[in-house]
Amino acid sequence: MSPVLDTAFIPPRDREEVIRNAVWQSMVAVDIDHGPPAEDISVRIGLGAMGPIRICSAWATAVTLRRTERLARKDEEPAVTLGVQMTGSSLVVQDGRECLLRQGEFAVYESIAPYTHRFDAGVDYRFIRFPRAALALPDRVLRDITAVPLGSDNPVARLAFTYFSQLAVTDELHQGVHADAAVQPSIELLRAVLISQHGNDSLAKGPLEATLSLRITQYIQVHLADPDLSAARIAAAHSISVRHLYAVLSRSGISLGDWIRARRLAECRRELAGPNGHLRTIAAIGRSWGFVDATHFSKIFKQTYGVSPRTWRDQNHPRALHGPRATRSNGSCTL
Repeated sequence: MSPVLDTAFIPPRDREEVIRNAVWQSMVAVDIDHGPPAEDISVRIGLGAMGPIRICSAWATAVTLRRTERLARKDEEPAVTLGVQMTGSSLVVQDGRECLLRQGEFAVYESIAPYTHRFDAGVDYRFIRFPRAALALPDRVLRDITAVPLGSDNPVARLAFTYFSQLAVTDELHQGVHADAAVQPSIELLRAVLISQHGNDSLAKGPLEATLSLRITQYIQVHLADPDLSAARIAAAHSISVRHLYAVLSRSGISLGDWIRARRLAECRRELAGPNGHLRTIAAIGRSWGFVDATHFSKIFKQTYGVSPRTWRDQNHPRALHGPRATRSNGSCTL
């Protein structure tokens, strides 16, 4: 996500006001107390949206955010913010609980109640704001789960961390048909995390099943380069049978083998065309994405894209740019 606000280009005297206006207009009204003096404040903010979901990626020097009682009372559109801790740590306080978030964890907090969010060592964080009504969860469930760290002890939360951290910075998912397609699965995945953490099996069953296909494909994407990726491993990671795995994917129109192969080929294609595509052998690139047989890899690549891997690489890395040069006797150069 490209930053839409960078204090490096804002005079120090204006930084606090510009930051405050950007946060209030795009996410939520909070009091903002910066740790360093104005001339040392550094903030980069990237913004995005998917339908009713608002997204903010932030990198900043130390800061404390306070949603006061007065601001909470003025809330016209109650929301739940999902906060994803990318690096470092932060402290969330709401509903009488203090939550120390570490790298790889996330928490939720409500806009209709006061909260404090402290980033004493700086900010590397993703804020994802959901309409409270869209989650359709009982008040008691949300009250019980705010300011609770969600992460390593919850397998659904572990998968969700990867999903939401990538969702926040993937510009293609913030517009058009892709955004429309991602809204409801994103809502259902957060519902599944919160309900599974709360421990209400009867409530959790629906969202968990509704997000199973999404969680499976996200798991595959993360482990795409693993040579031992298999249906049995994928099913075990989600505590289902292989038969149920195929049934779930079939309902989403996904053929497991074809889906994995298509994405592995796409990664090979991207890498071959990338800036370092000519630095490794074609066979090595294929192996790194699970194609152990170089001949087979070349064959299915050509069947899919209409050109061989070598031709594709050469089209993106003309030999004139990196091939050997021979010098003629008259001093001119030729390929």
